[in-house]
Amino acid sequence: MGILSRFKDVMRSNLSAMLERSQDPAATVDAYLRQLSLDIGQVKAETTAVQAEEDRAKRALDECAEEVRKLQRYAEKAVGSGDESAALKFLERKAKQAERLQGLQTAYDQAAENSSKMKQMLGKLVSDLQKLEARQATLKSKLAEAEALSRAQASGGSETALRELEAKAEQALNEALALAELRAGSQEDDLDAIFAELEKNNAAGMKSDEAPGSGPESELAALKAKINKQDS
Repeated sequence: MGILSRFKDVMRSNLSAMLERSQDPAATVDAYLRQLSLDIGQVKAETTAVQAEEDRAKRALDECAEEVRKLQRYAEKAVGSGDESAALKFLERKAKQAERLQGLQTAYDQAAENSSKMKQMLGKLVSDLQKLEARQATLKSKLAEAEALSRAQASGGSETALRELEAKAEQALNEALALAELRAGSQEDDLDAIFAELEKNNAAGMKSDEAPGSGPESELAALKAKINKQDS
């Protein structure tokens, strides 16, 4: 499904490492900024569809769960009135709905996971965009400083003035990067922890779905025993 297929790559991307390997950081920043803008637009567009699917799956799950509860009540009333045949029919229908409920639970869990991934990707992409914009601004500042240095050298400027301008440019770069890191700190989650939490949630959902259920005949016997106990 679209950008969701790139979830791991997006979340594991490392801007600092990418720029360190680049022989032309300015060109790399410009290219990646364009890609980030496209990715953010795609995430926002697909998030609407993913959220709608999660909502639809939740409604279907809730409706089926209510049907199971309703059939259970009907079966109890039928046993209480002595109509075992009707009670058994209700329990058979309940067993079918309970089986359907498991599939709906799995579908909802997947939709909810996809929605969570979209939110995580959007946060990561926005964080990267902020960092790159800060880096681009400082690179442009360094370029302007370099041009000023060249003019100073051409007009006989001193070597001391050259070093001072270089130091100022480097300080501006470091300050901008530090500010970008602080602003994006809340977005830098540990990826291994994110994936472990998603797998943990999926495992918990599957375990609850896999719990064995009793057959209609067994439930009928249990209901009769329960009602007989109440009557005595």
